[in-house]
Amino acid sequence: MSRAAASNHDEIAIAVSGIIKTFGGFRAVDDVSFTVPRGKVFGLLGANGAGKSTLIRMLCGILQPTAGSASVAGLSVATHPDEIKQRIGYMSQLFSLYRDLTVRENIRLFAGIYGLFGRVERERAVWALAVAGLEGRETTIAEDLSGGYRQRLALACALLHEPVVLFLDEPTSGVDPVARRSFWDLIDSLAAAGTTVLVTTHYLDEAEYCNELAMMHAGRIIATGTPRAVKELARDLPGRDGERAAGKLFEKTIPTMEDVFVALTERADQGNHAEQGNHAEQGNHAERERPVEGGRP
Repeated sequence: MSRAAASNHDEIAIAVSGIIKTFGGFRAVDDVSFTVPRGKVFGLLGANGAGKSTLIRMLCGILQPTAGSASVAGLSVATHPDEIKQRIGYMSQLFSLYRDLTVRENIRLFAGIYGLFGRVERERAVWALAVAGLEGRETTIAEDLSGGYRQRLALACALLHEPVVLFLDEPTSGVDPVARRSFWDLIDSLAAAGTTVLVTTHYLDEAEYCNELAMMHAGRIIATGTPRAVKELARDLPGRDGERAAGKLFEKTIPTMEDVFVALTERADQGNHAEQGNHAEQGNHAERERPVEGGRP
């Protein structure tokens, strides 16, 4: 049994509380909080630039948070980033393998990075080839593989050391629909075996494959819950005219996750504009109330 499978599914694999990341005057991640139980698939959905990749890099111990706290596999990202890296698998949105190496050479390289050699490495290589569906193609140059097979090989390499938590950053970007579906079948099987998976994506239809999800917009979480629960949130959203415009739309149609995301982001933007207006009004009020030098009005 793998280390992941031996874990209790009721335990919390990822816990995030009020985490913030700023770059100069720009707040890329703004007061984000959520938890992920072990053995679940948790999706971070949002448009490009929403803050998903920045958040996942903090959870992997690559970036330090500006404020807030987070733990992965029971370890603090602030104080134990190196230990976290030994317990997680990470696959970036960019192709993370060496295209000029063969399939087998890529597996051997990543196994060595994770400290796997000899018999253990050979056994994990057999497993990785089976997972990627590349048995008999060990000598194929990675560049010559289709996009879907390259992604499956990259995933297998990220799993060689049997991590308890797997982070996938836009793993299906640029992959055709059939390969995307096959990739998600593989993710489901990993979760069923006990691996916790956090996946970021801007393909909103992929939310349906997640046990739970969080929608991000402008660095903030605007909705969390199961896919069905998040869809229900949109039914009660007021429109610009103050009526339940979104709800009326969804009463006669089955909303897609894209419909829901658009409705929720519009509400978030309206809230941000109102908040900015309140701050401006408070500033103007304070300016009016400020006494003029000498005490005169």
